[in-house]
Amino acid sequence: MSSLQIIYASTSGHTEYVVSQLTGFLAKEAKELEVNVKRAELATPEDLLAGDVLVLASSTWNTGNVEGQLNPHMHAFLLARAKDAALAGKKVALIALGDQRYHYTANAMVHFEEFVRSHGGTILSTLTIVNEPYGQEEAVKAWGRELLDLLAGS
Repeated sequence: MSSLQIIYASTSGHTEYVVSQLTGFLAKEAKELEVNVKRAELATPEDLLAGDVLVLASSTWNTGNVEGQLNPHMHAFLLARAKDAALAGKKVALIALGDQRYHYTANAMVHFEEFVRSHGGTILSTLTIVNEPYGQEEAVKAWGRELLDLLAGS
């Protein structure tokens, strides 16, 4: 079976919670799937190429006092340390979190999509979680099922 490389940024714990729900589901439903998880602040550009599929996860922040940005750790990783990474042919799944109180709700997805496309990757699937992730576990599991189906078909 395939392998996943998950790189996430979490400061308040919401993105970490979603990633833990996803990895728990995958461990239960696809025991043969190899899943590696790394925090963005510890990731290297080479980590983007690990695994058959890359999963990027971040909440939406007001980084630099500008609404609708990536979490500062993901921002520093993708737009500074990994700005020259080549994702040619890499399949990427994206998770963005946001808060409906802000105009640019879950705008982290826009930044992820731009990064993946401008670096030659292919977006496989996306998951958007708006507001508190607690109570949205079924949405994470449903997306996990979709991701497993896509992996089985590739």
